[in-house]
Amino acid sequence: MAWKQKSFDDIGTPLADVTFCVLDLETTGGNSDSDRITEIGAVKYRGGECLGTFQTLVNPGCPIPPFITILTGISESMVLPAPPIESVLPSLLHFIGDSVLVAHNARFDIGFLNANLVRTDRDPLTNVVVDTVPLARRLVRDEVPDCKLGTLANRLRLPHQPNHRALDDALTTADLLHFLIERAAGFGVLGLDDLVGLPRLDTHPLAAKLRLTEDLPRTPGVYMFADVNGRILYVGKATNLRQRVRSYFSTGETRRKIGSMLRQTHSIHHIPTPDPLTAAILESRLIGRLTPHYNRTGTTSDRYCYVRLTTDEEWPRLVITKNPARHGLHIGPLSSRTAARLVVEAIESVVPLRRCTVRMGRNYVPPADAPVCSAAQLGVAQCPCSGHADPEVYSSIVSFIVRALTEAPDALIERISERIAHLSAAQRFEEAAEMRDRATALLTALQRQRSIDALRRAGEVEVVAGRTVWRFDHGVLVDVRVDDQLFGHVNVPAALADALAAPEPVLPDQPLPRHLADEVWCVARHLESNDDCTVVSATGEWATPSVSLPTLRRPGRPSTPEPDLLAIAR
Repeated sequence: MAWKQKSFDDIGTPLADVTFCVLDLETTGGNSDSDRITEIGAVKYRGGECLGTFQTLVNPGCPIPPFITILTGISESMVLPAPPIESVLPSLLHFIGDSVLVAHNARFDIGFLNANLVRTDRDPLTNVVVDTVPLARRLVRDEVPDCKLGTLANRLRLPHQPNHRALDDALTTADLLHFLIERAAGFGVLGLDDLVGLPRLDTHPLAAKLRLTEDLPRTPGVYMFADVNGRILYVGKATNLRQRVRSYFSTGETRRKIGSMLRQTHSIHHIPTPDPLTAAILESRLIGRLTPHYNRTGTTSDRYCYVRLTTDEEWPRLVITKNPARHGLHIGPLSSRTAARLVVEAIESVVPLRRCTVRMGRNYVPPADAPVCSAAQLGVAQCPCSGHADPEVYSSIVSFIVRALTEAPDALIERISERIAHLSAAQRFEEAAEMRDRATALLTALQRQRSIDALRRAGEVEVVAGRTVWRFDHGVLVDVRVDDQLFGHVNVPAALADALAAPEPVLPDQPLPRHLADEVWCVARHLESNDDCTVVSATGEWATPSVSLPTLRRPGRPSTPEPDLLAIAR
């Protein structure tokens, strides 16, 4: 696919186009709260060319300690006629502009400058900052005894040498910056974001594999770590492929298995996408079909399950099932059996459905000695298997549950809130917390079900966001177009191309299969949360839920006694 050249915001600013402002300060001491600035030096560069310099002494308004005078050569008589910092700051800020600030031990210089800005009722600087100290530690630490500016200037034979005067030290720091940028090119550092992130990259032998990231674009997409045999080890998505993949080599990456994965990595594949949504969908498909060894999220759809109300039975009940059945009302798929159990317990806690597993057809006759289950004895469940149940009452209970799970859950959630309140009032706080967990699981499941059902009922949908046009078939991504050009996967191996193929959609009158759950939920969530998405056509009914689900009331002592559970269905 051919599409337009990306802007600098998309690809990262090339270092040759970055304006650097190298800054150095001389002060009366090391405390930015109590000590003051005595001299400021700054020099601006772009593409290796000097654009200008800034230098001035500053009257600190306080005595200069003798050892500072010996160190810098700046005496009180020299700064007495100099302007105060309040007069210097406006011209300095104008000189800095929106350039990238550079300093050797930037925390000191930028910290002093920001302290004076705040002290004079100005906002602190928000410019991007590059500190040459950690850069030097990352790139030349093995070549020098230490990373002091004087040591680096001497050992690296820089054109300028520092002498504790602001402008000279700034010029030396600028020389060091250009030397380090040239050295960093060997690590594939070509943009500003790479330079800023370089100090955080590890120095272990695996850092040599950074070269595998040199061709990665700064666009959304999917990345794949592969071993020497081409087997995919890990699949991930990113809004900035280059930045995300390089972060795996960062000192901030602490996940235990990352080191093992990087040791096995022989190549890194990538699939650029026009937007993060497409990347998330392709990631879901690749993980589900390739089941990479180092992926956990997205490879668990085989553990998904459903909560089913068996409306095809004479006496319906709630069951948890691995696969959907032909009949009945389904909620799901849910992420685990634990989540499904919480949903069932939330409903059964306030609605007296039967809990026994006896199969009862239309001609079922309860045995004369059939025992009444313990739940029925406690009054929290019906027990038709023993003959102790009224068909009309039970039918109204089932109707109530069907309506709560499909149309109006308010009454059900209200009963759950009342139950939590009574438990709290009775100081049964652990039970109240358990009940709240069940209710949260139920609300989460219902919200997800409503969003997915709305998308699937829409049929074939075309959605536009900026230059991108998606086409979905009952929630499944069919194709993506950018500026009327069909988006294609360039240089994708055949095995990956097969894994990326769109799955067959399933009509909304059938439960959503487990293998489609992640993709359809990803699409539904994206369309609901992004205002820039516009639905331009739909073959079915497109109606996102207009009324949000009710929320649980805060626990408190109820004003009326807890109602009879059977009253819910009457």
